[in-house]
Amino acid sequence: MRNRIKYSQNFLVSNELVRSLIRKSSLSSDDIVFEIGAGEGIITQELLKKSKKVVAFELDRDLLNKLSEKFRTERLLELRNEDFLNCDLPSYSYKVFSNIPFNITSSIIKKLTLEASPPEDSYLIVQKEAAMRFVGKPLDSKNSQLAIVLAPWFEFRFIHQFRPSDFSPRPNVDIVFLGIRKRKEPLVDNKNKDKYRDLVIYAFSQTKPNISEGLSKVIDKQSVIKLAEKVGFSPNAKPSELDLEDWISLFGLFIDLPDKQQNIVRGSFAKQLEQQKDIEKINRTRIDKNWRNYRH
Repeated sequence: MRNRIKYSQNFLVSNELVRSLIRKSSLSSDDIVFEIGAGEGIITQELLKKSKKVVAFELDRDLLNKLSEKFRTERLLELRNEDFLNCDLPSYSYKVFSNIPFNITSSIIKKLTLEASPPEDSYLIVQKEAAMRFVGKPLDSKNSQLAIVLAPWFEFRFIHQFRPSDFSPRPNVDIVFLGIRKRKEPLVDNKNKDKYRDLVIYAFSQTKPNISEGLSKVIDKQSVIKLAEKVGFSPNAKPSELDLEDWISLFGLFIDLPDKQQNIVRGSFAKQLEQQKDIEKINRTRIDKNWRNYRH
């Protein structure tokens, strides 16, 4: 099976556009840059002019051979014929700049934001619909649980909107250039990261109609109502309607509760991650089995 079919990509066609995108990034000559899905090397070529070193991942053996030939004299390039999703992220400082396969966007962003050694900055060419799950308000009308889970540690922004003609083959969906920056000062202490994530996932998982009802087994309902009046959100709001500041205020209430109350939500985030990994694995397996349907 050819991995460029398994992980379908739409490749950029203009070197000048790639240079323009790099100028809009924070990349410098001091940076080690990871590129996920190097393809035919149009981005790789420009990254090598700007960065200290490029580590490029490419699963397709044919494309990898072409890259090896194209950049055979390039000492600043490390080519890897492996799945980025299975690699260990480095402990040293690095950045990511990639046109990633759209059908594994969620898996890649989760890896870059949830593992122990996230990049300082990531710049990803992604499907807009998928990116909205991570960006949340104000670019979207509501916040997804993923947006709220990640926001205390990362800032997401749209840097550029592409045209279909920027790619080959032309995509039939909206494509954006997504920037992800690791906050220098997280909005929640790192020692409380798991507790914060557990609270958010627990709240979003409840069938109760609003935040005060949904958290009533954990935080006293009257305490939530009192906080809502003080901070300025509605106690009848759904979890997705709350702003990040509201969630951080709620977490301030939660973190002072006795262990008995905190234990109600413990493990919610890890449990959901495992469930999602199983679903994503099934989806990738279906793509593997049906790849011939996508041949032209």
